Amino acid sequence: MKKRTVLLIDASINLLLGILLLAFSPFLINLLGLPVSDNYFYPNILGGVFVGIAVALAIEAFRRNLSGENVGLGLKGAISINLCGGMVLFIWLLSGNLDLPLRGSIILWTLDVILLLISSVELFISFRK
Repeated sequence: MKKRTVLLIDASINLLLGILLLAFSPFLINLLGLPVSDNYFYPNILGGVFVGIAVALAIEAFRRNLSGENVGLGLKGAISINLCGGMVLFIWLLSGNLDLPLRGSIILWTLDVILLLISSVELFISFRK
């Protein structure tokens, strides 16, 4: 798998997460079975950050290496973001402090597995060089 393909897959995942957080609403939260929040400010800010990360990943995926400088996020940045986010979510899920219906647990565990899996693929590709 090429670096560009992995970065674009990762950008797509981050963009989807960003859009979901930007669309944060009681209806969406109930539909997905996720923890309820009475304040939408922080989820929306986090959504904006995820969209920014997606843009940076896309820039890095399509940049031409003319000057040798990174203009986007890069593979190592993507690894660190995914591992940090995945591990924090993993700890929350293992602690059992989230009162979630089954569908919410399934969605969060699936998200965590995807984050840790894409991190592993990116880590493998970064060491392959």
